[in-house]
Amino acid sequence: MKGLCRGWLLGLVLWAGVLGAADPGVGETSIRVGMSSPFSGPNGAYGQDMKNVIERYFEQLNRNGGVHGRILELVALDDGYETERTVANTKRLIQDEKVFALLQYYGSSPTTQAMNEVFGPARVPLVGTISGAGTLREQVAMNPNNRYLFNVRASYADETAAIVEQLVNLGIRRIAVFYQNDGFGLSGLQGTTAALARHGLEPAAVGTVERNSLDVAAAVHAIAAVEPQAVIMVTLYKPTAAFVKAMRAAGQTPQFMTLSPVGADLLVQELGDEARGIGISQVMPYPYTNTVPVVREYRNLMKSGGSEEVSYYGIEAYVTARVLVEGLQRAGRELTREALVRALERMDDAGVRGYPVRFTPGERSGSRFVDITVIGTGGRVIR
Repeated sequence: MKGLCRGWLLGLVLWAGVLGAADPGVGETSIRVGMSSPFSGPNGAYGQDMKNVIERYFEQLNRNGGVHGRILELVALDDGYETERTVANTKRLIQDEKVFALLQYYGSSPTTQAMNEVFGPARVPLVGTISGAGTLREQVAMNPNNRYLFNVRASYADETAAIVEQLVNLGIRRIAVFYQNDGFGLSGLQGTTAALARHGLEPAAVGTVERNSLDVAAAVHAIAAVEPQAVIMVTLYKPTAAFVKAMRAAGQTPQFMTLSPVGADLLVQELGDEARGIGISQVMPYPYTNTVPVVREYRNLMKSGGSEEVSYYGIEAYVTARVLVEGLQRAGRELTREALVRALERMDDAGVRGYPVRFTPGERSGSRFVDITVIGTGGRVIR
């Protein structure tokens, strides 16, 4: 496998050399941007939401002249939230589709492997991924591949710290963890365990579910046995819903808390009235009012396309696309991937009003913003 990867990279280098100094994906009138996310399967709704927002934003931008006279073209591939497909998509985007940069990936394990095997060694920048994993936030000096990933959202360590702080302040100390067995879940488990330790606590019980599985019986059995006061769920919406239903069927009524990737709207669709009272940490501004400038801009964008529907996934896609465009603007008309990387890593303020994003040459965590919300009556997310 490593030999194949090295061969692919060597071919990419030789191919780039034939083209000369110009980087692929940049023409006189266009810039090609690649995206790999789930557009099908259990998590397909997440990717479709993000893709729709990015396409709408690019259309708006292009109508107004694009970036330095170039329009943006999005090439989006479905990976089904599977690591192998994400890696294959990334190779295809760079080598066959000849994209200039990457935007808005999805998932800890898929992004980590794609970074270390493909876009990092190929020196193709990725702006934004739906992941708060620590492996994607290592200092550039620790992993040179991290130089080409710009995280816009806060980490899972930030999210779990905020959740634990909230619970402890409410006098809750018997806290269990339910996580999915992949990079996302393991990062969340690690963050929760560390946050609990800072308060002299440890998980009261731990249960797990495999990625893209709804078999929660063993986890429910292990966690219900300790009658927890709260359960922190590091899972996506379908296993989260299955777990909540099964716990309540077992007579357990703890305070359920989960992290931003769950997708509040999809969780409500899955659980209906049973979603009421579930707490969710969020890493983006509240998208349901116009109080924050960037949210107002996002909502206006959606209205201009005839849609009143907004979501946390939607605002994240919009913010992430805005950060990429700001980097392209600052990189200038003589555009190269290295120029984009340098523009982004020196970005003290991305210009996203109401949501500060900052990078440095050694730091790739753009934000530490975390907000705690709860699902209220009628499935409405409230603060």
